[in-house]
Amino acid sequence: MPHDVTMPQLGMSQDTGKIVSWLKKPGDEVAKGDILFEVETDKATVEVEAQAKGFLSGVTTAEGDEAAVGAVIAVIAETAEAAADTDSTSNQASSDDTSAGDADDLPDGHSVTMPQLGMAQDTGLLVNWLKAPGDQIAATDVLFEVETDKSTMEVEAGRDGYLAATLANAGEEVPVGAPVAVISSDQPANPVARSAKQAPQPASPSAQDKKPEPFEQAKSPASAPAATASPKQTAALPAASSGRVLASPKARRLALEEGLDLDRLAEAGHPQPFHVRDLDTLRAMGAPKKVAQSGVASRRLVASIDHDGLPAFAEWANKTHGLGDADAILCGLAAASLKTPGPVRLERFGTEKTYALGASRSLTAVSQSDTNPVLALRDLRHSRVQSVELGGEDIPVLTLMQSGNGMTITLEASADQLDASSAIQLLEDFAGKVEQPLRHLL
Repeated sequence: MPHDVTMPQLGMSQDTGKIVSWLKKPGDEVAKGDILFEVETDKATVEVEAQAKGFLSGVTTAEGDEAAVGAVIAVIAETAEAAADTDSTSNQASSDDTSAGDADDLPDGHSVTMPQLGMAQDTGLLVNWLKAPGDQIAATDVLFEVETDKSTMEVEAGRDGYLAATLANAGEEVPVGAPVAVISSDQPANPVARSAKQAPQPASPSAQDKKPEPFEQAKSPASAPAATASPKQTAALPAASSGRVLASPKARRLALEEGLDLDRLAEAGHPQPFHVRDLDTLRAMGAPKKVAQSGVASRRLVASIDHDGLPAFAEWANKTHGLGDADAILCGLAAASLKTPGPVRLERFGTEKTYALGASRSLTAVSQSDTNPVLALRDLRHSRVQSVELGGEDIPVLTLMQSGNGMTITLEASADQLDASSAIQLLEDFAGKVEQPLRHLL
């Protein structure tokens, strides 16, 4: 079965990406993990890997051209013959698709698309609409919530205006890059509410007065099967059996900035996943009672480096050794900084991944793991947080924050986790590895 190659979304505000160069030509055989092309956004140039093996064909976006996020820009066919057939019919198919797209009678305005929250993500589940068709909205208002296999994300409008159309119902799966809403600058006379598989229909007056409930089923027979076929449930999720707290990235960020402990909501039986509105309940709970601890002191150490060597090193490791997972490299450097290497958990705004360093202690042997971590790595380099002082957790925590072209690294641990000498050595070793990764490997 052929695999569509789509323009990835590398940032929540990204609508398009520019093809810098193709590393494979039409007809070339590719393996899963091969670099297909380089894409440029307003913030970075990123190499994009093939997600399937086969033969490259159906390239529709040339070097120097831009494509919308989620748009199909090429196809990986299973055989060379199928690739040749795809190339010979791609122009005609493109023409047909354009004609079909003109049939939709939607309000004029800015299209809000289903975001891509992971490189391997093809669709997102629209959990809930927070605004109704016809509502006036601000750029920072949350429009809807979307769920992937790893997290639940709140998606902001991105611009001021009016919600002129909603193009999917709560509970529907929507392809990455597909439009889910239209924001117009003028108040719409007839706002549209439709299913992802339904022709546009004007929103009823009651729809503007009543906010849609999570997973509300469409009223028309055509959309009912799609809603009932979804395996997702409307009930709030209980706490994960692993003890992990489920919360939206925005709720996690605000809780981190205010020093709020989401575990307290989980312990109180508050339904998950937690959202920004649940933080009011947490604030009302007041400060936690302090438990006297004898002989246990908190350790907080801060290191600064003038140059973040990770991006250049990750690019070199990918080209030279095929190490395409930058997160694995980061966790491998952290694990190698421990006296006794162990699994490292990487936390980044609503997502958590654990990596383990193999017995050889080589970065080529780093892999994802289900074992309990001995060190947490909290990556806040792309946040507004400038300083942290959250206190000890069940394992030592290294927090990374951007500082000019360099980085600030904060280590927090309790005395029973790390003695003073071990804490200093861990922070010193990790800071050195991050600043000059290649030097520390030689």
